[in-house]
Amino acid sequence: MAKDRTVHYDGPAGGWGSLRGIATVFGKEWATPLATETLARQNKPGGFMCVSCSWAKPAAHHPFEFCENGAKATLWELTSHRCTPDFFARHSLTELRRWRDHDLEHQGRLTHPMRYDPATDRYVPCGWDEAFSAIGRELRAIDPKSSVFYTSGRASLETAYLYQLFARLYGHNNLPDSSNMCHETTSVALKKVIGASVGTVVFDDLSNCDAMFFFGQNTGSNSPRFLHPLQEAAKRGVKIVTFNPVRERGLESFTNPQNPVEMLTGRETAISSQYHQLRPAGDIAAVLGICKHVFAADDAAKQKGRRVLDVDFIAQHTRGLDAFEKMVRATPWETIERESGLSRKVIEAAAQVYVEADRVTAFYGMGLTQHRHGFENVAMLVNMLLLKGNIGREGTGISPVRGHSNVQGQRTVGIAEKPELVPLDKLAQQFNFEPPRDKGMNTVEVCEGILAGRVKAFIGLGGNFVRAIPDHGRMEKAWSGMRLTVQVATKLNRSHLVHGEVAYLLPCLGRTEEDMQASGPQAVSMEDTFSNILGSKGRRKPASEHLRSEVAIVAGMAKATLPMNNKVTWDRWVADYALIRDLIAETYPEEFHNFNARMWTPGGFYRGNSARERIWKTQSGKADFTVPKTLSAAGFEDAPGRYRLITLRSNDQFNTTIYGYSDRLRGIEGRRDVLLINPGEMRRNGLREGQVVSLVSDAQDGIEREVTGLTVTPFALPDGCLGAYYPEMNPLIAVAHHDEQSGTPAAKSVPVRIRPGGKAAGGKPGESAGAPA
Repeated sequence: MAKDRTVHYDGPAGGWGSLRGIATVFGKEWATPLATETLARQNKPGGFMCVSCSWAKPAAHHPFEFCENGAKATLWELTSHRCTPDFFARHSLTELRRWRDHDLEHQGRLTHPMRYDPATDRYVPCGWDEAFSAIGRELRAIDPKSSVFYTSGRASLETAYLYQLFARLYGHNNLPDSSNMCHETTSVALKKVIGASVGTVVFDDLSNCDAMFFFGQNTGSNSPRFLHPLQEAAKRGVKIVTFNPVRERGLESFTNPQNPVEMLTGRETAISSQYHQLRPAGDIAAVLGICKHVFAADDAAKQKGRRVLDVDFIAQHTRGLDAFEKMVRATPWETIERESGLSRKVIEAAAQVYVEADRVTAFYGMGLTQHRHGFENVAMLVNMLLLKGNIGREGTGISPVRGHSNVQGQRTVGIAEKPELVPLDKLAQQFNFEPPRDKGMNTVEVCEGILAGRVKAFIGLGGNFVRAIPDHGRMEKAWSGMRLTVQVATKLNRSHLVHGEVAYLLPCLGRTEEDMQASGPQAVSMEDTFSNILGSKGRRKPASEHLRSEVAIVAGMAKATLPMNNKVTWDRWVADYALIRDLIAETYPEEFHNFNARMWTPGGFYRGNSARERIWKTQSGKADFTVPKTLSAAGFEDAPGRYRLITLRSNDQFNTTIYGYSDRLRGIEGRRDVLLINPGEMRRNGLREGQVVSLVSDAQDGIEREVTGLTVTPFALPDGCLGAYYPEMNPLIAVAHHDEQSGTPAAKSVPVRIRPGGKAAGGKPGESAGAPA
């Protein structure tokens, strides 16, 4: 505890704590002794690409090119534990639904294809042909547009391409993916204002900038390998300015685990030169304040015959500055301070760093995207960069730090519910069919469709959809109304226990494992957060002889569902993935020409970005300044007793995967059933540390939502907000609470109230604390 009695962590990110975290997972999973050899190949040319985050895999790699969470993800996959048919024979699905997330996945790798038996409420083993035949029969019996093909962010480019082709040959564009839940706001906002739906920064820009600005991104837990270039930047004097309601240790201090001197001496590098804890949803106001200071500095510079604004860039490459400048100048500082939760003095200090820097990069995460007005968050950050021409020059640009390993790449090769993002005419020519042209369902629309009974079939290619979506309680009840559910996975999770009338659980190979097909061992590819395409090849013996690759599973379902088409040769593609890459190159020649020849380029090959070249594929043909319609991204008004809830991920999880109960970088150990709140708010509410309370939704839609059993824990947060863990807080998020333009669930500012009382839940709020047998 600190003197103010808040829970916290005094140590740096990285260091011995990181190594202990890896060792703990290694011990729990009893990973193969060959795990160290596998880790040595992780994220390196000729090796396999991490199944965790999508951070760059640089050509000039470190001896150990993995972070704590990347190592955990690999060890989690290499576990010696097996989830066999015997396990399912011992446990009904009703019983398993009472287990914790961690305990389900801890059972280990799935080994056999399984089907749900309603008579016994258990999964029972089945053959692959039996499963494919039944899935095809069920899909043929329904309207294709009543089915959903979801994909998580880990499937390869080859798998994703075949999956979208299967969906469109079948007759729908219902292709939501995990991007809908995190960075869809990015895709919509950047596409509209700069004409490119992904970030413009490349890895080398990190070595050539003068200042970095961070908004709502937890580097230490979500992309720890980023800490290496951040440390190098800080050491060479780059000013790093961070805006985040939560003080995250990875952006405060770092000890490099690969540096023996730092490890032996405990030497730390301070990362952020300024760290500002703004209100949740206060980013629009904070960035507007920065822009207000930039205009004032430009006014002063003009008196001396100079300019702060890049007037040549603005004149040649942008549109809309006048309206934006008028709005900024008319907004009083009092309003900016109220909405941001920051003083004019600290905003101007951050803005002065921007004024003085020649080359600026801006990074952000879900702290910007997951709000009702997340679009305005991202667009406002672009406004700031455009003022000084900080897009399209070396050492500049905007960078959404993507989460899951290949979530960006899947969109690149056609996983999209929006037909205008896919070259449908090209697909029609290649495969001799007429693709559907109507808009498909995104994640929120899928949830709405399931609640309304319109969705009849759901196929999940990886992920944990039911656990990751909003309105968890309502969605689970509605899920059983579907006719067919199919889940493709490596490990058991909550989504596999909530099922339709007909349900199949299909186990697939992991990325570390050898994928042997008719033409020999196969490789796959993926795209990192900087738009580089990289090859990946696993070498470990598969966890079970009954596993199939994701490519083979997609092809097996498609063959059983679709009529014959001489242009569609599933068996040939499964036999040789190089043929799939040839198809991708034919569909997307500008980005993927010579795909097979280039896929092993050290560091990957860059597929390009028009905005980085200052080619603006917008309606206006230029980069567009936009005028925000609000200074708060929350989308709801403040009211007595109403809080803005921030959902958080711990240091010991990745997305919905819970590796353990240590959130070391926040000083929280052994539990997840906590409600984080600052001591001042505790006093004002008459709360005491250790008190058990409930959170209730304040969505004002007439629906009761509650999570019980949360232990009050003092934590350094701004006034008016609370913190608690994702996905446990998802029951509090209304399906309708999402970004207005992209549909991304608004999980970073959820309206809630505290209700005193409630029984402790034993580590995982909202569900019973089951234990494995």
